[in-house]
Amino acid sequence: MALTGLFLITFITLHLAINLLTMVSKDAFNEASHFMATNPLIQVMQYVLAAGFLIHIVMGINLTLKNKSARPEKYAYNRPSANSGFSSRSMIITGMLVLVFLVLHLRDYFVELKFGDMNGFDNDYDLVVTLFGMWYYTLIYVLAFIALGIHLNHGFQSAFQSMGANHSRYTPLIKKLGAVYCVIIAAGFSAIAIFHFVNA
Repeated sequence: MALTGLFLITFITLHLAINLLTMVSKDAFNEASHFMATNPLIQVMQYVLAAGFLIHIVMGINLTLKNKSARPEKYAYNRPSANSGFSSRSMIITGMLVLVFLVLHLRDYFVELKFGDMNGFDNDYDLVVTLFGMWYYTLIYVLAFIALGIHLNHGFQSAFQSMGANHSRYTPLIKKLGAVYCVIIAAGFSAIAIFHFVNA
């Protein structure tokens, strides 16, 4: 879980950096998109990325089921908020929401760009800005990004902890970095969607 989580965090960071180019210029984003679509290394990494997602999803579900089976009966008196944060307790929920969003995202972008007819659009940029021109589409994406941010808030520090970086000196810093990171990711992707909706 930790290794695939850190791998996916790296991908999400790169994905945000490229998507931010849509707010810079049409040509900049189309050039970056063309590079990603034609670079042989990137093409190979697509399969590695897909494997990373699948492993992370399967292991996440398996871990949740094991945790539930380890204590089939609830405590007579339980105050979960006293023992863990909201992002920690909602990992499976936010994870499933992100999974649903991922399916939608792959259908609208990856499948369309790689195998579809682009719905008549000449380039990747036009497809992106047209989809974000629809208010309900933008709303779905912003809500999905918020769920992703909540998921990352716990996932970031949990990944480092699972890798052994658990120390009274370092853990508070890792938690703060995780909080900052999740805000940057959620706010960054949301800003892109809202920017194109407002300027549609």
